[in-house]
Amino acid sequence: MRSSAPAPRVITVVGPTAAGKSDLGVFLAQQLDGEVVNADSMQLYRGMDIGTAKLTLAERGSVPHHLLDIWDVTETASVAEYQRLARAEIDRLLAAGRTPVLVGGSGLYVKGAIDALEFPGTDPDVRARLEEELAERGSGALHARLAAADPGAGRAILPSNGRRIVRALEVIEITGKPFTANLPGNDAVYDTVQIGVDVARPELDERIALRVDRMWAAGLVDEVRALETQGLREGRTASRALGYQQVLAALARECTEEEARAETVRATKRFARRQDSWFRRDPRVHWLSGAAADRGELPRRALALIERAVTA
Repeated sequence: MRSSAPAPRVITVVGPTAAGKSDLGVFLAQQLDGEVVNADSMQLYRGMDIGTAKLTLAERGSVPHHLLDIWDVTETASVAEYQRLARAEIDRLLAAGRTPVLVGGSGLYVKGAIDALEFPGTDPDVRARLEEELAERGSGALHARLAAADPGAGRAILPSNGRRIVRALEVIEITGKPFTANLPGNDAVYDTVQIGVDVARPELDERIALRVDRMWAAGLVDEVRALETQGLREGRTASRALGYQQVLAALARECTEEEARAETVRATKRFARRQDSWFRRDPRVHWLSGAAADRGELPRRALALIERAVTA
């Protein structure tokens, strides 16, 4: 039964991996005459289905899904490009009288779609020089330089995250401004209701372990092996995806398959905590329990929250 209440211009469904975002997004789209816009950075890649828990056509419940399977695994992800694509989809749906339901756990992608966020350009020469220095000196040395140039960025970026350190130093050199001046705020460009799906860590950890087991049983290793022939190992972004990175290591005989599976579970748990921390920092997110005990009530509670927000 579709809701008769008016919908906000955009709905987001966010939270950590394995919390139950995808199913809730489908339900809300069904109820509010909407369509789903993907905000999971790895689900943009063609062929990365099992390891990203991409919904099958049957699981999508006849709801159109957008921004799935649009990039080859060799393409480097770009939040700026995603922002352009996502806003085009959102604007098209709004013009057609449909409700965009943005679903995913990639925090910067969500903010790029719905908030006033500008992305400084890139300079291939500066980027190449910094990446060469990263390879030669390591991320620790570059992080020390970043912390000296922009203490806020030094605190926000882990010393081990070479890719983000390089990007921060590149932005500082190009713009002459601190990298933190370009960090996202909470200035929305759409009327949005944001729903966070909350699952306590012990239960979420169990779900993650079970999900990884199911991915292996569903053929993740074969999926990675097939994508390797399409250039996955050379893909700067896709090759680092959870599960895919670990299976690639096993295929290269750098570890056993069982070790790859165990590391996928550990890395996914760490990633889920980072996702949760990111979204918790945004006071606009309304959190609802996605625990097993509350799963039956979650769709109704989410719909009621949206209706209250619209009529308030």
